[in-house]
Amino acid sequence: MSSLNPSVKIHSSAEVLTKNIGEGTMVWQFAVVLPGASIGSHCNINCHTFIENDVQIGNNVTVKSGVYLWDGINIEDNVFIGPNVTFVNDLYARSKQYPVKFLQTIIKYGATLGSNATILGGITIGKFALIGAGSVVTKSVTDFAMMVGNPARIAGWVDEQGHKLSETEGIWKNKAGNKFKVVNQQLISI
Repeated sequence: MSSLNPSVKIHSSAEVLTKNIGEGTMVWQFAVVLPGASIGSHCNINCHTFIENDVQIGNNVTVKSGVYLWDGINIEDNVFIGPNVTFVNDLYARSKQYPVKFLQTIIKYGATLGSNATILGGITIGKFALIGAGSVVTKSVTDFAMMVGNPARIAGWVDEQGHKLSETEGIWKNKAGNKFKVVNQQLISI
């Protein structure tokens, strides 16, 4: 990957110092991307964003305005990060005191983080999970979970398109009629 690819579009007001940008990616106004960051193909990095050095972003990722991605964040493919989502990479932050290594946070394939959600460091957000707007996520989230509140708790389950599953007598169904059950906080196809 190289930002020399003519399909990469970087706005003239953005400060992009990395060469690790995949084809078809767009970086908008006033974004800052440090040299060690890696951004995949066909991403949309909106205006007023900041991406530190130890950040990995997969393919087809959308990062909306007002998002700061700190060291230790790994975002897999097809993730949507809504406006002003806040990430924390040091649970015991003090001025001028830095950990040897920042907490590692993983956002798995297809997850959606709603606007103004707060994601504490050192956790994993599961595949296709949906984090509700304004939620505060303090622990790892299982695949397909819909999380809301402060602290965020499971409020239901979603499918790969982000549609909420319906529940009757402990059986969850998607719009296509496929059935699932929850076993040990995991959504299982039946």
